[in-house]
Amino acid sequence: MGRAKIAITLDEVTLKELDRLVQRQVYPNRSQAIQEAVAHTLVHLSKGRLASECAKLDPVFEKALAEEGMSEEFDRWPEY
Repeated sequence: MGRAKIAITLDEVTLKELDRLVQRQVYPNRSQAIQEAVAHTLVHLSKGRLASECAKLDPVFEKALAEEGMSEEFDRWPEY
């Protein structure tokens, strides 16, 4: 996958914390630390959206829909 360079601005406190992580060799460099932070945030936001969408589902309707599909599957099985 290709990569692109971007420029960001961080406040001094955040930058110092970032540099401490690099100094303690938690990350090899600033770029890697920021890449992982962004990736983690994107996953977290994605899970939040999924949970939000799932909360909109009607459990009774979903159960009935699932059971309807299952009954059709069982109707096609041969009897022994």
